[in-house]
Amino acid sequence: MFSNTLINSILAVILTVLVCFIISTLLPGIERKYIHARIQQRIGPMVIAPGIMAPLKFIFKENVEISSPVPKLYKILPILCFIVVLCVFIALTPEAYSIPALSSLVAIVGFLKVEEICYVLMGALSKSVMSVRMPFPDRAKGAAHENAPLSFVEDISSRRSLRMITYGSFPLYLALFAPITAARSIFLQDIVAYQQANGPFLFTVAGGIAAIVFFIGYMIILNEYPFSIIKAKSDVIEGPYMEYAAKYRAIVYLTRGFFMFVLGCVFSVLFIGVPPIIFSMGILVNIAVALIFVFMMGIMSAFSPVFTNRQLLPTILGATLLGVLSIVLGLL
Repeated sequence: MFSNTLINSILAVILTVLVCFIISTLLPGIERKYIHARIQQRIGPMVIAPGIMAPLKFIFKENVEISSPVPKLYKILPILCFIVVLCVFIALTPEAYSIPALSSLVAIVGFLKVEEICYVLMGALSKSVMSVRMPFPDRAKGAAHENAPLSFVEDISSRRSLRMITYGSFPLYLALFAPITAARSIFLQDIVAYQQANGPFLFTVAGGIAAIVFFIGYMIILNEYPFSIIKAKSDVIEGPYMEYAAKYRAIVYLTRGFFMFVLGCVFSVLFIGVPPIIFSMGILVNIAVALIFVFMMGIMSAFSPVFTNRQLLPTILGATLLGVLSIVLGLL
């Protein structure tokens, strides 16, 4: 009987992952078609283009060999990002609540931090420009520059990513820990149980403030305007993703859509008390929250420029102070 229960739990998690992953492939298209395109008064791509057709196109392209001091690690980083996002989603499912090491906020934060570190490594390990090693400045005869440093565009992205890890993600993590003040536990099972018994944390003063902070952190960790400092189009082009092509870029596209959905599920679990369960109507809440966040992010990013450091630091500091306020209010 124990084995049957275990098999049923595994099948439920696999089915939940598959259904939610399929839905997540539509989120980038919804953002571009029904938000960005409408705001910019253009037709926009098909809904399935960014999240489904684009990855399929890249899968059938030929891989290129980039110049990197650790090429195998560089290539595996997009796969690692997807695995990390998958682990976060699995941790949110009720079937994982019996594994304390996985179903706690400490584990969620740890996984998200690994995802952030991958951006730093992506930028630091790429030593080429469009897959061709091109040292800068030019070393041709008659164009020598003595004592000039050699750099690559991804180096800029790597330094910016490190900066965002250092202080940029504070708002998100403060918002994640805010529900602990109500449930008095770091375990997802206790947080969900408390909200099912006492109502969503979102509808409290502390929860409302933390929800605003969470949304700011949501945009920061997704590197979306106005917080897309690591991939500013003017100088870094695509940031840490620049040299990823073919199958690796397909994984990048799929991971982004899935990450958008998973972050919506994180909010559903921590602020509403509804985990992703495929055999429950609660999954509709997860989908609705994911869509609401996509629409809010799309509207915000469509009207926002890229923040400079002078704009970024005060915004993050303000969001951090709001996160601290929500925790303090929750403890009162």
